[in-house]
Amino acid sequence: MAQVLGSVTSVAGARVTAKLDSEAMRAVEGAQVHTLVRINGRQADVFATIRELHVAGGSDIEQQVAELELMGERPHGKDGGPSGAFQRGVSHFPRLGDKVYLAVADDLREVYVPDGDKLVPVGTIDSDGLLPAAVLSDDLLGKHFAILGTTGSGKSCAVAVLLRGLLEGHPNGHVILLDPHNEYKAAFGDQAVLVSPETMSLPYWLLNFEEMVSLFCSPEPASRELEADILKRAVMAAKDAYLGEQPSQYPITVDTPVPFRLSTMLQYIDRAMGQINKPSDTLPYMRLKSRIETLRADRRFEFMFGGVAVQDTMANILSQLLRIPVAGQPITIVDLSAVPVEVVDSVVSLLCRLVFDFSIWTTEEQQCPVLLVCEEAHRYIPSDDAEGFGPTRKALSRIAKEGRKYGVALGLVTQRPSELSETILSQCGTLFALRMSNDRDQEFVRRSLPDGARALFNALPALGTREAIVVGEGAAVPMRIRFARLPYGQQPRAGTTSFAAAWQRDDPGPEILTDVIDRWRRQLREKHDDEPPRLAAR
Repeated sequence: MAQVLGSVTSVAGARVTAKLDSEAMRAVEGAQVHTLVRINGRQADVFATIRELHVAGGSDIEQQVAELELMGERPHGKDGGPSGAFQRGVSHFPRLGDKVYLAVADDLREVYVPDGDKLVPVGTIDSDGLLPAAVLSDDLLGKHFAILGTTGSGKSCAVAVLLRGLLEGHPNGHVILLDPHNEYKAAFGDQAVLVSPETMSLPYWLLNFEEMVSLFCSPEPASRELEADILKRAVMAAKDAYLGEQPSQYPITVDTPVPFRLSTMLQYIDRAMGQINKPSDTLPYMRLKSRIETLRADRRFEFMFGGVAVQDTMANILSQLLRIPVAGQPITIVDLSAVPVEVVDSVVSLLCRLVFDFSIWTTEEQQCPVLLVCEEAHRYIPSDDAEGFGPTRKALSRIAKEGRKYGVALGLVTQRPSELSETILSQCGTLFALRMSNDRDQEFVRRSLPDGARALFNALPALGTREAIVVGEGAAVPMRIRFARLPYGQQPRAGTTSFAAAWQRDDPGPEILTDVIDRWRRQLREKHDDEPPRLAAR
């Protein structure tokens, strides 16, 4: 039987004040901030959460008072009893004097765990771990989501729990996870294909012209403009030369992803540099040629410029990147930690653009929904438009604004929400906010929330590890949850080194130095037997 806590004394829109019974409050252990309560009205049971508890002054007798935030209601039938399911929003507001009850287990399940077969379990709601927390998969993916939290709050484990839950219920999903720190491989085991510079092939001819300019041309605006003009003509000449051997059935532009040979492009630059009527001196030609030759000769960029034969392997690349067919491995983890810093922005831009362009050009019958998850999202879409890499920002912005029309879902993960583009974050329909202690981050997140959920976010600095506030389309109602604890073997690799443990022993010994120096000079990580084959041959 539900315990009476008090009665309504004030109603102001979605905010209600209740006078509490001191004896009842002493007898009830669960009545605290964020607790769910039920107000029995004439036409509906109205549900609310306790936003604030305080003692009213002004008299000799202390009066305990609760400030409530209305969430939704359960309509009554003609007999005065419940006749329908819980629904968001309130049309029958409480009246003065209505009794306030502590919600019982059935109330909690009805409010927080909606019926349906499209639920993804992610953890628990109550502190006892008895009430499951779940999100709505279609609403979560169809309207994007973001996972925000400071370092050490359990953010990486939250990502792993959410994706594992999605793939458990949807084993033929298509997920691409951009992993800048090589931490997620263990979290997915045989379900994932790991792609790294040693195992992938992203040929240069897949780049669009904007990405090529950023890679090949000088950063100074004046020099870049001259070199970009030369590059454009050289690329078109190289594409025409390659396709001359294999006649094309469609018009070719500088952005069309068709193969061409770098050697042909360099030959064009040499010929143009020797012309008497060229529009500028030879310096722009020499700078452009030198940059291209340097990248092609550097072993670190072999995944983009290596190989002798040039072949059209675009279908093979998309097949393994997008997991088509899934073949029991629905997630591709792209390890960006070993991608050279000179090209990492171009690689991320290329991957994001390939995902979006593929979805644009599929027909309705061919549609293959894809989830793109970006760790360290503030790197690619910073709040300052002048920062970051333009093509990457443009690609992610298009996915955020238009992706849902074409079956592309976006998941943003960051520990610095205040440095993230507010425009793009506003496109995320569901927010998972873990612990945040920085005032700027807290204020930034609060501005992104609906008014009815802001009371929950006052708890952000006090959240424990793995605890989160969930609001938005993917949650039945705003709720405070605890993500499930992953077994040790399924946890993402911890990003923090234990100095205390490492400094208790005198190892490793000098024997590691030769091995480290060898890999350092070869610019190759240690190759493991379980690494997948190279993404595609060229």
